[in-house]
Amino acid sequence: MNVLSKKQNRPVFVCRQCGYKSGKWLGRCPECGEWESLVEEIINPHISVKGSLAQPLPLYLAPDGDEERISTHIDELDRVLGGGIVPGSVVLIGGEPGIGKSTLLLHLLAAIAQDGKKVLYVSGEESARQIKMRARRLGAIHPEQFLATENVVEHIIAMTCAMRPSLLAVDSIQTLTCAEISSSPGSVTQVRESAYKLLGMAKKENIPVVLVGHVTKDGAIAGPKVLEHMVDTVLYFEGDRSHAFRILRTVKNRFGSTNEIGVFEMKEEGLVQVSNPSEIFLAERPLNEPGSVVLPSVEGTRPILVEVQALVSPTNLGTARRTAIGADQQRLSLLCAVLEKKGGLDMYGNDIFLNIAGGMRIDEPALDLGVICALASSLLEKPISSTTVVCGEVGLAGEVRAIGHVDVRIREAHRLGFSRFVLPRSNKERITWQPGIELIGVANLPELMDVVFG
Repeated sequence: MNVLSKKQNRPVFVCRQCGYKSGKWLGRCPECGEWESLVEEIINPHISVKGSLAQPLPLYLAPDGDEERISTHIDELDRVLGGGIVPGSVVLIGGEPGIGKSTLLLHLLAAIAQDGKKVLYVSGEESARQIKMRARRLGAIHPEQFLATENVVEHIIAMTCAMRPSLLAVDSIQTLTCAEISSSPGSVTQVRESAYKLLGMAKKENIPVVLVGHVTKDGAIAGPKVLEHMVDTVLYFEGDRSHAFRILRTVKNRFGSTNEIGVFEMKEEGLVQVSNPSEIFLAERPLNEPGSVVLPSVEGTRPILVEVQALVSPTNLGTARRTAIGADQQRLSLLCAVLEKKGGLDMYGNDIFLNIAGGMRIDEPALDLGVICALASSLLEKPISSTTVVCGEVGLAGEVRAIGHVDVRIREAHRLGFSRFVLPRSNKERITWQPGIELIGVANLPELMDVVFG
């Protein structure tokens, strides 16, 4: 009997990053390559399958999915969700500790409760006293808000089915435990099974669920990668705790656009949405200073003007440094090589520092032209006109390539009072409408230098 029990409850080692399973411990996961990520779990292979067999039906007879979304009354949050929360959906919000995830959750619940809708907040990390203290400070208390401190997922599901709130919020998924699993809270198996049970409840009862997830030191949501595939929407809360601004970014959305962002500012009264981030990011921009240029970036469907800063100075070390904050460091090294080879500027013997002001991170190729201009401006000690914006991709041959969403970039620059827009020539040739701002097309780096510094 004991031998049979040991065979049934056999231990396996599961990767905390990707969910890979192995019969023995390995120092490095063969699937994702992470070191020391395999932890021991007890798996019972003889778990009975409950429930009746699902019957297929013709697609045209399936229930319609045009149910009205639940508005959060927070415009920046509705933007990243694609217009609101879809009933029966599961939303995962990830972010570093102290970034403001729980604060955002309280604002969200209070806003929905103001419509007379019942909402339930389940916390496995804090006591009811601590949550009420923070909610009172934020002014996020409403009679339709309900609070429970629970970490057993079966109890949470039973509580939700009996209460039937308009929204269930769980803070956080790493603190939940499943009664059928013997491993500790936060383990790969517990996180996966708890999320699976909440997902099944959301789809069956048509109750939307918002989950809060912690992130690892690499910035990914803790737990198996399959967790992000299970949920309908994944939002990342980004920003430096030393800065006031927070960026809520969509990386997955089955009901809307991805790569949308919402901008918030952390104040004494909590998170305050920023409806016009371009003006805020450019408010402290120095005028007529070398190494500074304005870039019209597009995040999802939103244009945002940001300041690109560069500092180029002679190095005192044998190897010059390349440091980028808010941009890809490998891309910076590539652009330095292109500027030296095709632009004729000596970049090799200089330390180079690049910064996207305001705590923003820009990953799109349209950043290239801004980086090139900022580097050349700092090296040559020649300021770029404060009324000029630049945008475009730069190739290895020094050519300036076309970019997307040019129309929204031009309108945003014109709205903020800029008078000159430097862009790829191929983009300029396709514009048939009168933009109200001077457009200057460039095809390569020599033309760019003549336009910007001529």
